[in-house]
Amino acid sequence: MARRTPPGPDLFDVEQKIVDIDVRDEMQGAFLEYAYSVIYSRALPDARDGLKPVQRRILFGMHEMGLRPDKGHVKSSRVVGDVMGKYHPHGDTAIYDALVRMAQPFTMRLPLVDGHGNFGSLDDGPAASRYTEARPAPAALLMTASLDEETVGFVPNYDDQLMQPEVLPAAFPNLLVNGASGIAVGMATNMAPHNLVEVIAACRHLISHPDASLDDLMRFVPGPDLPLGGRIVGLDGIRDAYESGRGSFKTRASARIENITARRKGIVVTELPYLVGAEKVIEKVKVLVQGKKLQGISNITDLTDRTKGLHLVIEIKNGFNPEAVLAQLYKLTPMEESFGINNVALVEGQPRTLGLRELLKVYVEFRTDVVRRRTAYRLRRKEERLHLVEGLLIAILDIDEVIQLIRAADDVATARTRLIQVFDLSELQANYILDLQLRRLTKFSRLELESERDELLREIERLRALLEDHQLLLNVVSDELAAVAKEHGTPRRTVLLESDGVSPTAASATPLEVADDPCWVLLSSTGLLARTSTDEPLGTGGARRKHDTIIFAVRTTARGSVGVVTSAGTVVRLSALELPTLPPTNGAPNLSGGAPLAAFVDLPAGALPLALCSLATDGPGLALGTKQGVVKRVNPDFPGNKDEFEVISLKDGDEVVGAVDLTSGREYLVFVTSDAQLLHFGADGVRPQGRSGGGIAGIKLSAGAFVRGFWAVDPAADNVVVTVSGSANSLPGTESGSVKVTPYEEYPAKGRATGGVRCHRFLRGEDTLLLGWAGPTPPMAASGSGVAVDLPEATGRRDGSGTPASAPIARVAGPA
Repeated sequence: MARRTPPGPDLFDVEQKIVDIDVRDEMQGAFLEYAYSVIYSRALPDARDGLKPVQRRILFGMHEMGLRPDKGHVKSSRVVGDVMGKYHPHGDTAIYDALVRMAQPFTMRLPLVDGHGNFGSLDDGPAASRYTEARPAPAALLMTASLDEETVGFVPNYDDQLMQPEVLPAAFPNLLVNGASGIAVGMATNMAPHNLVEVIAACRHLISHPDASLDDLMRFVPGPDLPLGGRIVGLDGIRDAYESGRGSFKTRASARIENITARRKGIVVTELPYLVGAEKVIEKVKVLVQGKKLQGISNITDLTDRTKGLHLVIEIKNGFNPEAVLAQLYKLTPMEESFGINNVALVEGQPRTLGLRELLKVYVEFRTDVVRRRTAYRLRRKEERLHLVEGLLIAILDIDEVIQLIRAADDVATARTRLIQVFDLSELQANYILDLQLRRLTKFSRLELESERDELLREIERLRALLEDHQLLLNVVSDELAAVAKEHGTPRRTVLLESDGVSPTAASATPLEVADDPCWVLLSSTGLLARTSTDEPLGTGGARRKHDTIIFAVRTTARGSVGVVTSAGTVVRLSALELPTLPPTNGAPNLSGGAPLAAFVDLPAGALPLALCSLATDGPGLALGTKQGVVKRVNPDFPGNKDEFEVISLKDGDEVVGAVDLTSGREYLVFVTSDAQLLHFGADGVRPQGRSGGGIAGIKLSAGAFVRGFWAVDPAADNVVVTVSGSANSLPGTESGSVKVTPYEEYPAKGRATGGVRCHRFLRGEDTLLLGWAGPTPPMAASGSGVAVDLPEATGRRDGSGTPASAPIARVAGPA
């Protein structure tokens, strides 16, 4: 570019000079100055107090403003304006951002600012500084304690009008406890927070054992402790960082799998990785689901509040393995993040990469120097005070002469000179005596002064001993650190895992969708439903269950369906996939982990659930018995496209009282009536009908009688009949009645549609059967609440009376 010739000298009164410079040298110099300014004055923390300049100036500014944790908050804008005008020559945004970060409990492990108002969250920014208030947190007092005792050096502020501390005294290792992050020119720092108690324990160990190795120190500091907890997976990267200053580790959300509804399982997230917000996770999950890169999630809800904290619920679709979905979430979403450690800090004004031992050593040396300087300052002040006290004691001993001397003097200067000459005092002592109030010149004041002198002598001796003995000085540092840990320490929040508990690679080992493996669907006497995780045998029933009894068990597959037979003569389809899964067991399964049947099926009005049945389209089908004595075998032509269908056409006033899946078609069907009649006949004598059929006559009922129970027994098994008698006027479930157990072979077979034979003799006050059951031995009974009820031994008297039951019996079942 051509350069215009400057005007002649006649146009200007001053002489012009043009200096030729090398652009390369100018750019290099300017860039180096800028880089140095960024590194030293803005981006990197000091290894001694762990603060960047802006943070240090904020804490010092609040200290100078007289703000304290036990005083009221002030507007954040007031703090920002004071710091900006006096110490930090940058914009208010940078100052307020630093102040906000020091007040956020999810950012700092030990917050230094106590904020009042909206200081932001992991997903949202803070309110403007004019809307929030701030004051120092208790930990901030530890950073500025002893600041006025010449413990650290002071330097001029940006305009040389005020003085500011070069570094704060820092009564705890703030850099390790709260971590740091910053980007400078050509370098950056990223340090994780740690537990205060653990870091101080490591400092004290290093004080006691200066040659301690890294492994020794890691016994006290095993890893970072993040503000919101979470989990750290894999410790190798942490040891690398503690050794060399560089490394990485994975932070993982804390999540558990639980039943969020009776039909659905879900993943409940209670802790997220460091600096990851719930909205970030929700947004990523939605994007992945919409892009079909993440399957098995039907909904995600944020239920976080102030009482229970983070509570993110991820609902899993039926048919998907929650463990595999969780592994996919760890792999594809911010529920697992990598944290890169880069321990860069300023040491003697130079950026250095420090390991754990170096960080602790720098702090211990700095804190030792702070305590030494504080001790020297206190010693000097004590000696100065002792000097004054000794002079005052001399004056009090000759108080009359002192007063006379002062009264005779023409002015203060003359009095000062005479006091120094007559009593051999220093100028300081003479001035102190002249400023003394007469009320101090009492006998009591003399005793106080002598006591103060003795105390000062003892304190001076102690302080000199500290300065002369380095080990005693280290003991003071260690004891003060222990006091800080005791007062401000909190338990560890982050769990450290040596290796993956649920590795992201588990997705390949665990199928995402639930396999259509064989299983059992179970129904208990209290109406709880569940399915087994395998097709393993359900046990022999020899082990007595303390609670509840399995009354129906139907074999199906995990993606199959079973039917719920109702008293209205309908079958409601039930998906096995929706049911809670019981863990594998060697004995009879326990349905305490089941869910109520009402949570899965909507029954017709007035209908009651009676039994579970298979919906297989082959086999001998389903046998039904009604209250009016009708029996029906249903052809297994169940529709596959209906969730509810009819299996018998009932007459007015009739209802189904029992339903049984037939396995061979050669079973015996058993009716038990309310007037204690029992009839059994072969199932092969009942012709199967379609679902619309009304059945045929099963048992002939006497006037006023009705069917109390309907069952099917395998003639090859060892069967028994259980009957319970009582009063028809008693409330259901309140009368224990009399119970009797009789071998099945004691009852002779009769033809269908006959009246059967007597099965129970009523005692006085009894006029009806409350319950009748037939099935394989050993029978097990349960009350309405599911508590097991003991049954008597089987007797050979088919028409005998029973013995009193220990509790009202609601259901009886055979072995599981």
